[in-house]
Amino acid sequence: MGKINWGRVILGGLLAGVVINIVEYVVHGKMLEGDWNAALTALNRPAISGSAVAWFVFSGFLVGIGMVWLYAAIRPRYGAGPRTAICAGIGAWFFVVLVYVIGQYPLHLWPTRLLAIGAVVGFFEYAVAGLAGGWAYKEA
Repeated sequence: MGKINWGRVILGGLLAGVVINIVEYVVHGKMLEGDWNAALTALNRPAISGSAVAWFVFSGFLVGIGMVWLYAAIRPRYGAGPRTAICAGIGAWFFVVLVYVIGQYPLHLWPTRLLAIGAVVGFFEYAVAGLAGGWAYKEA
């Protein structure tokens, strides 16, 4: 079992982060922008600002890096390749998206529709991001 190639974890993670950020921008920033702003207004909160978007982008890259680290960590057990990369992406989705949605649902802060869309889209988004990041990862 080789050591993790941290340079490739970062490179693959940034690539996975690009996928995550593009999907998040299109789905939440454009398609659902009005719905999110209405939900924030209902909570007496301002619309999402540019600094908030910067944090979302930053966290998208962090998730991508974590996802590729997970791929590198499970690769010796599951084998290299797209199936393992998808498993890493779905594993990251489970801990980042699904656990968040399950935790937020009973608080009734966000419309169920927005949480459900985020969870379903996120499942495929993270699978594709895992593929992209896994494709860029190579052992040293």
